[in-house]
Amino acid sequence: MDRKKFLKNSAIGLSTIIAIPTLMTSCRKEDDFDPAACAESAEETAGPFPIKTPADYVRENIIGDRTGIPLMITFNIQNTNDNCNPLEGALVDIWHCDAQGNYSQYDGQLDGNFTSENFLRGRQTSDSNGNASFISIFPGWYPGRTPHIHVEIKSSTGSSLLITQVSWSEDISNTVYAETGYNGNADTNNSNDGIVSNANLADTLTGNTSDGYALVKTIKVSL
Repeated sequence: MDRKKFLKNSAIGLSTIIAIPTLMTSCRKEDDFDPAACAESAEETAGPFPIKTPADYVRENIIGDRTGIPLMITFNIQNTNDNCNPLEGALVDIWHCDAQGNYSQYDGQLDGNFTSENFLRGRQTSDSNGNASFISIFPGWYPGRTPHIHVEIKSSTGSSLLITQVSWSEDISNTVYAETGYNGNADTNNSNDGIVSNANLADTLTGNTSDGYALVKTIKVSL
């Protein structure tokens, strides 16, 4: 599904999704700032399938030829060395599996060899509000892992600042995975995954299987 069709059908448009972290940032008063809450996001493993050449995939729509429930992903990047104000110019790399649990760019997947594919991978640069957004599909799952999205934040010069993973409520996953094209409920959840921490759950994940979902996550890095 292309961007225009996704936004037309989605209950939440791109401007609304981006406005969520922007509004939170713009409305924050200095007197309300809590230094204890301004700590770096939890670091997680890049996993076995990181993007091989992320600079080659600068794009907002990362769906490629995959099918699934539409998902708009918005990350709000904040700088812990600047009182968690928005970080403009950060490189945001994202990758996740398709509805059947397969990653592009690698062999030995559940459904075969995808070394010549580059679906569900991309890079965006955070704007003046610290936001970077991607049009994707709701990830599936593979044995032994809770459903998740991989993210790496880099400085404008390409230095890695943080690698992490983001997960969400199992209730939402179970609703999506009952739809055609997905493999039913995951065999692993957030509580027994062993990799994604509770601190790395999405801030919000809203929507439905007819219109698509919108995920928002604040990621704090030290620059």
